[in-house]
Amino acid sequence: MIYDQAARSALLYLAQDLDRLLAVADAQLSSGYAGDRHGRQPVHTVYVPAHRFAANTVRLWGAEALAAQAEFAAEPAEFAEAFNLSTELAEQVLPLVQAKLADEPIEDLRIDFEDGYGTRSDDTEDAHARAAARALASVLGADAAPPFTGIRCKSLEPKTRRRAIATIDAFLGALAENRAESGGSRGSSPSSQHSPPPGFVFTLPKVTSAAQVTAMTVLCERIESAYGIIHPRQLSFELQVEMPQLIVGADGAATIAQCIHAGGDRLIGLHYGTYDYSAAVGISAAHQRLDHPAADYAKAVMQVAAAGTGVRLSDGSSNVLPVGSRNEIVAAWQLHSRLVRRSLERGFYQGWDLHPAQLVSRYAATYGFYREGLSAACDRLRAYAERAAAGLEEPATGRALAAFLGRGIDCGAFTEAGVAARTGLDRDKLRSVRRTGQLPDEP
Repeated sequence: MIYDQAARSALLYLAQDLDRLLAVADAQLSSGYAGDRHGRQPVHTVYVPAHRFAANTVRLWGAEALAAQAEFAAEPAEFAEAFNLSTELAEQVLPLVQAKLADEPIEDLRIDFEDGYGTRSDDTEDAHARAAARALASVLGADAAPPFTGIRCKSLEPKTRRRAIATIDAFLGALAENRAESGGSRGSSPSSQHSPPPGFVFTLPKVTSAAQVTAMTVLCERIESAYGIIHPRQLSFELQVEMPQLIVGADGAATIAQCIHAGGDRLIGLHYGTYDYSAAVGISAAHQRLDHPAADYAKAVMQVAAAGTGVRLSDGSSNVLPVGSRNEIVAAWQLHSRLVRRSLERGFYQGWDLHPAQLVSRYAATYGFYREGLSAACDRLRAYAERAAAGLEEPATGRALAAFLGRGIDCGAFTEAGVAARTGLDRDKLRSVRRTGQLPDEP
């Protein structure tokens, strides 16, 4: 065989040529798809209208949830029936749910100034914003405080744009004043006392364009400047996906993908809005639900657009509330449990809860999902290195197994020590597998 020696020599420089040709694409991939966001993701977001939020709201939600569980699902057999679990699994999950409702009933609290709050005079909304901020400061200093909090402002549409800015300003101003008066958290610097607490996020509703997302980033920057909030404690926000224009725009493109990249590292989540979206695409009220095909389509677009970006996904809510007779409450619990489980199976690890008794079904279904898969995930991860060497596992599988176990630990379905005993991996090693897809080398 005759080789062209000159052509072969040129191959030595091919990589440099390809580096130049692909420089822009490489940079876009690196900056736009940085991988999963590390750290804990809450299993739900609880929305409470601002005018109903008080310093005792979180405690009352936990107490009402425990009371509902004690009255209608006190024994393992009742618990199993209400939440679609086997009796064996119910015996494991019941004490975990009770402990969770007592210690940390709400993981992510959102004080709502939008649909759940309505339209009020400027003076009234300003007053409610300041009162809610004072109440939140009190909640954060109490036992069972939510690790994640925030507010849902009104949209950046023309009619509500100025109101959204004013509400954010009034809320943060009162929050900063309250923290300054109390001296802030122990060991905090004077500048940090003007910052919202860790885990604080804005929810931006009714988004229809990437331009609105860019505007929200500008708003966050200006607020940081006004309140002396310095990096890395920068403000972040999430988008509600409740308008069809956000899924497919007039140009036929997936607007949601453009929004994700317009938001940069400030955008941390996408939350599906069940009822606004369903109504906007013409679904009648009787058939608006989380598992409607129209909802599944929107969420599939969200999922593909967010993949690899670090932007997290949340499913929406069920408005079939556990109220009324025992039969009505159990039926609502069964429905909610099924929907929560369905979301988890489809890669939506967070959802909305609108009623205290929904906390019972949220945690029962979530803990059941993780504990049911615990043994298989641990066994498979323990054998992962050998199977990967034989070509039977991909790095993506290792990442998925570690992510499953990490999420289960985060929400309280099982303990770090329990997972380490089954897999030989402590939390740091589990994070490494989740990040790289490879088991760390033994020392």
